[in-house]
Amino acid sequence: MAAESSAHRADARSSRLRPHTRRQPWILTYHSVTDPSDDPYGITVSPARLDEQLSWLRSRRLTGVGVSELLRTGASKRRGLVGLTFDDGYADFLDEALPVLRKHGFRATVYVLPGRPGGVNEWDPLGPRKPLLTHEGVRRVAAAGMEVGSHGLYHRDLTGLSDEELRRETRDSRELIGDLTGSLPEGFCYPYGILDRRVTQAARSAGYGHACALTPGPLLSRFALPRTHISQADRGVRLWAKDLRHGLRQVAHPGAGSRTAAPVRAGGPR
Repeated sequence: MAAESSAHRADARSSRLRPHTRRQPWILTYHSVTDPSDDPYGITVSPARLDEQLSWLRSRRLTGVGVSELLRTGASKRRGLVGLTFDDGYADFLDEALPVLRKHGFRATVYVLPGRPGGVNEWDPLGPRKPLLTHEGVRRVAAAGMEVGSHGLYHRDLTGLSDEELRRETRDSRELIGDLTGSLPEGFCYPYGILDRRVTQAARSAGYGHACALTPGPLLSRFALPRTHISQADRGVRLWAKDLRHGLRQVAHPGAGSRTAAPVRAGGPR
């Protein structure tokens, strides 16, 4: 009980802390929303924890939106917004995440894999097999008012592909999603968070308006947007610290562009 009370007091203090002044918009990365008990990669949050995290954002007068909406908003109004993204297109988004988002009046971007309709996360060697959205599921996500973006066709490391394979992963996935939803997606998300200058150029050439990474380092740009990974462990103080760290990272890479062609890899095996 004492530990629980201390945690509640810490969360209450964090809700009074002002957000860090950010050079780049703050975008949060989610994956699967379901029971997190078997989660070797730390990518699963429970619906209850998602509800708690979104409540914390609301307590700080932040509204969750999709990435395209976030980027279209002027800098003065953007301070009241936070981008919400869900990678890999897990089927649990419809039954577990969507009701929580609706409860809070939030929107999000769901990055899907149109080459794996109704498949599973075969790219993860550890942990449970989780079903992915079917093509009908992708349509339901779009019909619910969520933004649908591309995560490529098959969840492959794009930096190791030939030019033709890279074009298929970026361009063909965009066209498939456009056929499913009736609207070509504006956003792309790099599988595993791995990118280099050739990959970012492929996303641009495929017609996307922006692309998300995790920690792009010196490749930071509209086609390598930084994001913050969110896990089951994240509550008030941890969320505030991640907001602060996001702001400080952007200060560390002012005016970053395409100074290197080496791949940038996010931490962890994913």
